[in-house]
Amino acid sequence: MIVSNTCKRALPAVLAAPLVLGLMSGEVRAEVTAETAYILNTFSFLVHGVLVMFMAAGFAMLESGLVRSKNTATICLKNIALYSIAGIMFYLVGYDLMYTGVDGGYIGTLSFLYNPGDAELALLGADEASAEQLKAVTDAGYSVSSDWFFQMVFVATAASVVSGTVAERIKVWPFLIFVVVLTAVIYPVQASWVWGGGWLNEMGFTDFAGSTLVHSVGGWCALTGAIILGARKGKFGPDGRVNPLPGANMPLATLGTFVLWFGWFGFNGGSQLALGSAADATAISIVYVNTNIAAAGGVVAAMILTQIPYKKIDLSMALNGALAGLVAITAGPDLQNHAVSMLIGAVGGVLVVIFVPLMDKLKIDDVVGAISVHLVAGIWGTLCVGIFGAGSVSTQLIGIVAIGAFVIVTSSILWYILKMTVGIRISEEDEAAGSDMAECGMEAYPEFGRGSQTF
Repeated sequence: MIVSNTCKRALPAVLAAPLVLGLMSGEVRAEVTAETAYILNTFSFLVHGVLVMFMAAGFAMLESGLVRSKNTATICLKNIALYSIAGIMFYLVGYDLMYTGVDGGYIGTLSFLYNPGDAELALLGADEASAEQLKAVTDAGYSVSSDWFFQMVFVATAASVVSGTVAERIKVWPFLIFVVVLTAVIYPVQASWVWGGGWLNEMGFTDFAGSTLVHSVGGWCALTGAIILGARKGKFGPDGRVNPLPGANMPLATLGTFVLWFGWFGFNGGSQLALGSAADATAISIVYVNTNIAAAGGVVAAMILTQIPYKKIDLSMALNGALAGLVAITAGPDLQNHAVSMLIGAVGGVLVVIFVPLMDKLKIDDVVGAISVHLVAGIWGTLCVGIFGAGSVSTQLIGIVAIGAFVIVTSSILWYILKMTVGIRISEEDEAAGSDMAECGMEAYPEFGRGSQTF
């Protein structure tokens, strides 16, 4: 059986479905042991989690390529800092808020520190483990630490989405304070509604790997931040003209996109939450193919749609088309056949080409196009679960609106508090010179000299 991923928790050892070997006159069933299932499920959490962690490097490279060279060191600093903060805050309070004691409600338990289970520690401390000690561990179906690690890297991804949108004019420390609250409270609370077994899960809302719970949440935070922070100086002219401020390194942005594409196999594939049976392995394989083909559809659609009106292929749109395809398929890679997955990804690529210039017309300065990629494509992908899958469109829409409203309100309040207290924007002089010197006291490319940079 392929297990529905409505509650993003590890699964019990019963998922160790039997392997069937046909022999001449009948069947011989070779059961996968509980310990084998435990090992395979834990292995899946850890390896897929490492792939998702590698996406942090992808975001850093993508954003470094799409900002101007005078802001590159700051972008790199923000990305390694936000990943570290996400891990600490999810360990301190986030995991329990998301998973402990939700029970169909709106929030988990406010407790501190998430540590290995007593049964696992007893097993490690035993000179010779007893059958009872081994069973106490393997009955869980997975190592609790592997589960924590896999869930944590998703939190960091949501925070990474915000970084690129508000780049080139935000102060580092206020941004990192925002990340503290996002990863400790905002993300865990809304995720508890679905993956923690909360009220949206009870309604039947489905989001396999986080088109809404991860990507749209990051997108809503990015949108509110961009509006409250304001646009970069020189981005919009007084006559309404949009002035391009091109990134410094498109090869680096392309590398970042490929790294993200690569990491997405862990993002979606690991969200099967088990590898203890032939059915799970088959399901993960299908998820991988759907993930890949959706991204490819997004690239080709974005290329075609930029060629037709502009007579040129826009590389940045092609890169964002890949990411939009990936975001769109993330809500239901287990539910779609390959052709439908390609269509979902292609529509994601189309939406990016439409919404990136629309953001400019609305005078919302999104440096890397993250709002269009993660918010818009995330909404589309979540609706697709109802349109093409086994879910309800109305239920999916309720989840999108509820989570969107919660994140808009909480993130807006937080951005305004930061703006009114410590301030969130660097000075005009520092913005002109580049945030690298103002915030880091160093340049990413010192051999070029400050006088040669594009302002």
